[in-house]
Amino acid sequence: MTEQTSAPVLDHWVDGAAWSGDSGRTGPIHNPATGRVSGQVRLASTADVGVAVERAAAALPAWRDASIAKRQGVMFSFREILNERKEELAAILTAEHGKVLSDALGEIARGLEVVEFACGSGHLLKGEYSENVSTGVDVYTLKQPVGVVGVISPFNFPAMVPLWFLPIALVAGNTVVLKPSEKDPSASDWIARAFAEAGLPAGVLNVVHGDKEAVDAILDHPTVGAVSFVGSTPIARYIYERASAQGKRVQALGGAKNHMLVLPDADLDLAADAAVNAGFGSAGERCMAISVLLATEPIADALVARIAERVATLRTGDGTRGCDMGPLITREHRDKVAGYLAIAETDGAEIVVDGRDVIPDADGDGFWLGPTLIDKVPTSSCVYTDEIFGPVLSVVRVAGYEEGLALIEASPYGNGTAIFTNDGGAARRFQREVSVGMVGVNVPIPVPVAYHSFGGWKASLFGDAKAYGPQGFAFFTREKAVTSRWLDPSHGGLNLGFPQHD
Repeated sequence: MTEQTSAPVLDHWVDGAAWSGDSGRTGPIHNPATGRVSGQVRLASTADVGVAVERAAAALPAWRDASIAKRQGVMFSFREILNERKEELAAILTAEHGKVLSDALGEIARGLEVVEFACGSGHLLKGEYSENVSTGVDVYTLKQPVGVVGVISPFNFPAMVPLWFLPIALVAGNTVVLKPSEKDPSASDWIARAFAEAGLPAGVLNVVHGDKEAVDAILDHPTVGAVSFVGSTPIARYIYERASAQGKRVQALGGAKNHMLVLPDADLDLAADAAVNAGFGSAGERCMAISVLLATEPIADALVARIAERVATLRTGDGTRGCDMGPLITREHRDKVAGYLAIAETDGAEIVVDGRDVIPDADGDGFWLGPTLIDKVPTSSCVYTDEIFGPVLSVVRVAGYEEGLALIEASPYGNGTAIFTNDGGAARRFQREVSVGMVGVNVPIPVPVAYHSFGGWKASLFGDAKAYGPQGFAFFTREKAVTSRWLDPSHGGLNLGFPQHD
């Protein structure tokens, strides 16, 4: 056991019920705003994961063969439960992740979009039909579920990321084993119980909590046919390589270092608002955060001043108290992020706003680091190159469009980017030339709506399928082509030659 406490223990959810498993291991769940342990979570063994996969496999035939209407009906019911009780789920997110309640509700809203998209699955599960491709021969395609699939979700969006994958995987007829982050696992348990209340049969959705042992067990289990993951680039690469080597299909969404290029003709007030919102929302713990501001030299001083003014108005504290930004997820992560500020000073950057000085509105010893603004960051510094994943906004000054684009192109990541300008020609050129999967034009966090698909390029995505949207349905289904001929009663005779298109 990682930490001794009398706090309640969160069980796995397997075959439609809470289940303790056999590993005997647990880990602590903290409230990041207080630093205190709020509970314990079971940590699954390889054998525990095997049980969950077995239950999912046993539930697969009946769920796979259920009508589209029945599967959609469960999704509609789940949508109503999620919408009616979203404040309850948001409180769980705030208590275990630390994000403020308004941000937690926003996370749920984005997940709800995917649930609603999945409710229209009939259209996206349709095959195609070609009549009379040869005389009396028709060809048509079927879209069928993959089978048992694994979903491994990160700590920063405990509700939204599972809701990117679960609705589409389930409505397509798959059964699922979900492994959420052990840092904030209760949201996944809540979601599983809500699905059961909505009528999802036992065993169709199973939740196993755990650490690397549980992850590897999902990747290695021969019954698991596909794996979806969101997290850091090193782990995404590991999951892709390990699972795909065993023949599984994989969508592994990795990390980012998102740049926002501000041209001289941009509305600086709009750009400053956007930089603050995108840099410090969710304490910067999101793969679509803007972490690098490319400020063109003619307006750099004015833009940095505007951002600093806005940062000074932000309240950091307990997410239940109406603050703007909450704590980081763990003490260790807070210390790691804070360490980059010392590196920035050593590398010659200028700390305009120092988050280490924050006085939070909170009780207890939480994991605090306030919004941090660093100007004149050298591109050779690890403050620029590393995915810091915290409330640190780095300003790199560039001469103009060409230099800014070149820096984005040189980045190993290609998740999201944005340009702020009033020049339509520059914006159109940028969206065509930049090697990034999601692009915002005067929009700092260009996360697509649910009926498009989410995912980056380069080291931000491993595998060829993005999340949700049409690509989500393509990932969670396998296409089967059927060539059919119903013989006319007068037909007969033998022909051993290759079929002719006559």
